[in-house]
Amino acid sequence: MSPSLMTGTDPGPFLLRRSTRDLPQAVETLGKALPARDLKAVLAQANRTATRKGSTTAFGSMSPRPADWYCFESGDNDTTDWYPQGVAASSEAGHADVQAFAVTWYWKPDGAATERGVRVSFLSAKTLKYRHVLLVEPKGTSYGPINIHAGGIAWYGNLIYVVDTSRGLRVFDTRHIYEVGGDDDKIGLKGGKYHAFGYRYVMPQVDAWSTAGAARYSFAAVDRSLTPHMLVSGEYVDPADEPGRTGRVARWPLASDGTLVAGADGLANAADAFTLPAAKIQGGLSYKGRWYLSQAASSTKNGSLLVVPAGQPAQVKKFPVGPEDLTCWTEKNQLWSVTEFKGRRVVFAVPV
Repeated sequence: MSPSLMTGTDPGPFLLRRSTRDLPQAVETLGKALPARDLKAVLAQANRTATRKGSTTAFGSMSPRPADWYCFESGDNDTTDWYPQGVAASSEAGHADVQAFAVTWYWKPDGAATERGVRVSFLSAKTLKYRHVLLVEPKGTSYGPINIHAGGIAWYGNLIYVVDTSRGLRVFDTRHIYEVGGDDDKIGLKGGKYHAFGYRYVMPQVDAWSTAGAARYSFAAVDRSLTPHMLVSGEYVDPADEPGRTGRVARWPLASDGTLVAGADGLANAADAFTLPAAKIQGGLSYKGRWYLSQAASSTKNGSLLVVPAGQPAQVKKFPVGPEDLTCWTEKNQLWSVTEFKGRRVVFAVPV
């Protein structure tokens, strides 16, 4: 199907309801039991090193090559247990003091294995060091893994939004990262000690926005070129699975503290929504009046970047193999994404 126009559509299906539940109390309990570490401390203790503009086959036949990129260590590049999906830049968050990326990975091991959920990699653009932090759902005095696809991540201030496809948005806070010890095969509080499958740090969920409509949440980003700043999320649709269905994308205004703007009833209405101009959209964001959409192809074929000026057809450009979520580094005027497939995993940039 050739790309078409993006047209306005009913934002009603993207209605979200705040669903905080007892998450703050559970996080407070963890904060009394575990030492908190801020993001700078986590990056200072990073135990992996990315290679800037390293050798990779991720770009396939893309020409010209991206303006910049970072390759993961071989163990992360080649693993068949974890797959990168979402990406957000500290610029998207509004942080000038920490130049970093956050990349979500979901657990998809070969064969049967204990669910390990989702992790986020914080990668310093200055030192090239990065570290995985396990995302967890707090429960009473303990916590467990979060079994979701984590296809997109948005970062605003201290808050990190991770999409939960059929449920809405899960919220995490970089002020609540805790250091743990423990064995590789355990999770949560066991025998008086906290464990995290061998990860040194966990970041517990602090809030949630549950879907009150029929929309799905496949990717996420922040548009800082609008006033107020907007959270962006939309739907991945594969016509082979859902013939005739068209994906959509929506935007919600953000309050200064990073939360969605909601009424007294806890409902957050999307400000607007649009139909997507093509299928298999893995990431999307708006910036200075244009839409940027990443489109998947296969594990061996180049994906596409769709650039959609207001009211005009999409311009299609070649993208690397397996492009996922999108984020914008506004100070550099660069659009960043991450690729997912084994042996072809990079965080990369193209000009906007």
